[in-house]
Amino acid sequence: MLVPILISFIYGENELHAFLITFVVAFSIGFIGWKATDSGDKNLRTRDGFMVAVIFWVSFSIISTLPLYLDRRLGLSMTDALFEGISGITTTGASVLSHIDTLPKSILYYRAQLNFLGGLGIIVLAVAVMPFLGIGGAKLYQSEMPGPMKEEKLTPRLADTARNLWVIYTAMAVLCGLSYYAAGMNWFDALCHSLSTVSLGGFSTHDDSLGYYHSAPIEIVGGVFSILAALNFSLYYIVILNRSFKPIFKNSEVRFFIFVLFIIVSIVCLELYRTGTFDAKDSLVHGFFQAVSIMTDNGLGAGNFPHWPAQVVLLLMGASFFGGCVGSTCGGIKAMRFLLLYRQGSREIDQLIHPNAVYQIKVGGDSVSDRVIQSVWGLFFLFIFFSCAFIWGLVAMGYDLPTAFGTVAACINNMGFGYGETASGFGGLTDPAKWLMCVAMIFGRLEIFPVLIVLSRTYWRF
Repeated sequence: MLVPILISFIYGENELHAFLITFVVAFSIGFIGWKATDSGDKNLRTRDGFMVAVIFWVSFSIISTLPLYLDRRLGLSMTDALFEGISGITTTGASVLSHIDTLPKSILYYRAQLNFLGGLGIIVLAVAVMPFLGIGGAKLYQSEMPGPMKEEKLTPRLADTARNLWVIYTAMAVLCGLSYYAAGMNWFDALCHSLSTVSLGGFSTHDDSLGYYHSAPIEIVGGVFSILAALNFSLYYIVILNRSFKPIFKNSEVRFFIFVLFIIVSIVCLELYRTGTFDAKDSLVHGFFQAVSIMTDNGLGAGNFPHWPAQVVLLLMGASFFGGCVGSTCGGIKAMRFLLLYRQGSREIDQLIHPNAVYQIKVGGDSVSDRVIQSVWGLFFLFIFFSCAFIWGLVAMGYDLPTAFGTVAACINNMGFGYGETASGFGGLTDPAKWLMCVAMIFGRLEIFPVLIVLSRTYWRF
């Protein structure tokens, strides 16, 4: 809360009470909780990790909502403020606000900061916590990691892991901001967009997002850093330790992700040109940036997206379920899991042809256990099941199918771009629909399993 207050002073804004009240409330709750548990057992069990993850994101979402609700200049209802806060902290980027260009600078920065903190939170969760809970194959990336990251455990060393990730993440944001500034943004816009880009959050300081600038260099910067933010951040740590980029180039998930991304970008660029939506140059620039932005679940926009040919929009909405790499700031199901599902499918074909043969699924030269494959299938099923359930819920509320599909894809994938009635923003949704999409954003950010585990009857049987 202190940095937005500083921004308010810099730009001569007098409305500080929203941030000050939130600071006092959050600090008080944290201090009381800390003192109340200071003498307790500090050793976390595996089952505690699920509760920590859920409590962290739910409490963080509520606290993030307070400044937006308390600021009189915004005039948001509690539902709208909650939707905006959850969207920011889960790096979804779906907004109920309109006339963003006219919002106070402190609010514009605060929204970008929510993206940034939420992006760091999910990196630490994915890299340092989730692999040791055995969720959905998240542990897999460690099989290709030499050195300390392979053996890191849920111990006091977790603080060292988080600190290293913080440094890498912040350095990428600084480099992104400088690149935006060099490409033509003013320093404030470069700051805010750098925070929302490296977090793949998608909040912008303008209604037209990056399309406001009509600048190819700015879109290229946005696309490149979206790709960098969609890679496993623990790989950057290994690169620094080894002083070599080989860990990235040799990583199976990265190669698979880049291969799929290249196909999607190529199809989008060709379709934009074939349909006469843009000329050759703009098709390449807008096609590259927007395809990367949607597939990595960034959600920054340009080129009047999503008012593009329906087949292009449908392709990109589908690609948002793919996402990026495990251990990145992106949403979606993740490339590693799709890679495993692809190899599992190939193994089944080979097994049907040669029933007596023994086939083993491998990633990076290491065998993958059937238990991991089962967890990946479980997550894939739950992701599709809840996506269909949320879509049905919106249709039951009276929304047409394209709107329901686009809205759910935007929220459960933490991608931020709606379609149909939500193409220009989410403020037109009814309150029940907004509450449902808040649940979808939390489900998507936590990859469903932790929420269901904490809510299950088995979890509470000691």
